[in-house]
Amino acid sequence: MNPGHYIALEGVEGAGKSTVAARIVERLETLGDHAIVVREPGGTQTGEGIRQVLLHGNDMADWTEALLFAAQRAQLADEVIRPALEAGSWVIGDRSVYSSLAYQGWARELGLHEVRAVNEAGLQGVWPEVVVLLRIDPDEGLGREDGTDRIGGQGLRFQRRVAEAYEHLAVAEPLRFSVIDATNPIERVVDDVIVALRERWLF
Repeated sequence: MNPGHYIALEGVEGAGKSTVAARIVERLETLGDHAIVVREPGGTQTGEGIRQVLLHGNDMADWTEALLFAAQRAQLADEVIRPALEAGSWVIGDRSVYSSLAYQGWARELGLHEVRAVNEAGLQGVWPEVVVLLRIDPDEGLGREDGTDRIGGQGLRFQRRVAEAYEHLAVAEPLRFSVIDATNPIERVVDDVIVALRERWLF
C-alpha cells in the first residue's frame, strides 16, 4: 500500500481554509481516493478540550499558548494523522504546525526556531508534505469573518504580522509551499490547489 499524503492549508483569518479543505476532500473522493480533514486546534477529544481554552478562554502567556497548540497537535498526529497516512489516506489539514510558526513564532515573537523545535519534538516526524498558502490581504480576510475568537480578535496589525510570517516561510521553504490566490471564487481556488498538487506529482 502506498503511503498517504499530508497537505496543510494555511493563511490568515478569513482565507477560506475550512471551505477549501472540505472541497478538496470531495474532489479527491470523486477520483476514488480516501481523504480526511483534520482541523487545528482540535481533531481529537483531548484537542477539542484544548481548543476551547485556546480560542474561547481567558488571555494567557504567549508561551502557554504556543505549548497548548503544540500539545493538541502532538495528540492529533499520534491519534489521527499518522494512522491515516499509514493506511494510505490523504490528510488535508485545516491549519498545521506552520500556523504556530506564523502566529506564535513570528507574530508573537517567540522565535521560529524555538517554536519549531517544540513542535518537532511532539510530532515525531509527522510533518506536512505540502503547505498550501491561501493568500489574501488580512483586511479582506477579517472582513469575511462572521465572528471571532480570542486569537482571531487580535486585530488587523497582528494579522498583518501573521501574513508577513507566511510570506517569509514560503520564501524560506519553496519546495514545500504552494501559494494560491484566495481572492478568487471558491471553485477557482480549489481548482488551483488541485493543479498545484498535480504539479508535485502527488496523483
